Amino acid sequence: MAWTIASPSSRFSFGASNEIPQNSSRFPRLVPQFWPWEKVKLGPLSVSPMGFGTWAWGNQLLWGYQEAMNNELQETFNLAIDNGINLFDTADSYGTGKLNGQSERLLGKFIRDYQGPKGVRDNIIIATKFAAYPWRLTAGQFVKACQSSLKRLQIERIGVGQLHWSTANYAPLQELALWDGLVAMYEKSLVRAVGVSNYGPKQLLKISDYLKARGVPLCSAQVQFSLLSMAKDQMELKAVCDSLNICLISYSPLGLGMLTGKYTAFKLPRGPRALLFRQILPGLEPLLRSLGEIADKRGKTIPQVAINWCICKGTVPIPGVKSVRQAEENLGALGWRLSLDEMLQLESAAQESPRKMIQNIFQTR
Repeated sequence: MAWTIASPSSRFSFGASNEIPQNSSRFPRLVPQFWPWEKVKLGPLSVSPMGFGTWAWGNQLLWGYQEAMNNELQETFNLAIDNGINLFDTADSYGTGKLNGQSERLLGKFIRDYQGPKGVRDNIIIATKFAAYPWRLTAGQFVKACQSSLKRLQIERIGVGQLHWSTANYAPLQELALWDGLVAMYEKSLVRAVGVSNYGPKQLLKISDYLKARGVPLCSAQVQFSLLSMAKDQMELKAVCDSLNICLISYSPLGLGMLTGKYTAFKLPRGPRALLFRQILPGLEPLLRSLGEIADKRGKTIPQVAINWCICKGTVPIPGVKSVRQAEENLGALGWRLSLDEMLQLESAAQESPRKMIQNIFQTR
């Protein structure tokens, strides 16, 4: 038996398989705090209130991946699992050049090599995204993409199968074929739930209606969402998700690292990110200052506050991790909640920033 408790911005549950520490209250709290044993509903699935993204696992160009990192990535994965994280987001396109698909391969290996209880391992939810490549023109080809991901992951069934981006703006006929592909992989039980990524509010309504007519519930919508990315479309999308009971998964909750407080206009990351940071960081002083003030008052770090804001907005953030240190820090975003006044302070400071995060070019209206 499981409890599910609803609040204005989130849904979460206590499952019978999730142990509750002896000193915790057995009575539901009016304001959820999100401890590791609490889970958010994502369609038929119960997932941790924060997942981890694995874009960096195999990406040499942007994130400097090297195979020598694999041991620490395994340790990072194990740490996450041991601390209640059970949602991991990946994609069949993650990995550069010869390493294409490396993120999925590593996740599959890490699941197999995890030494913890089998019940914990079996509860891991993999959400992977299938690219809308121009040569994927039929539903059958999209199903084959799903089957290829299953082989790389070496699992029997994917938790959430997601369409990585919409082709509505440039290939509307392909879009319908990909939607049919989502239906087919769901009907074949290759995935437990289906979702989309980089969809705007109008296109989300269209695919939701289409899938519903085919008897397939749309369970998640993944979009760039953070204090740097809270434009009108993002907030409208969140409202649509709430009205349709769709879980919004927020990627880049730290703005590719700009909301960590670790970089300045004079201290930039290596690689292509430096070009973007040079444009946006100089105008982020009000927001970073507010994040720092709240972090100091709370005994938290700036990234923990930024991620917690996403949680308090009713989304499931998936910050990327590529080290044990990053995982430990991100885990500190759980177990507490910003106050309403703190939320308003952060959002007001974000509005003062002259430049916002550049939106994904594939995101539709």
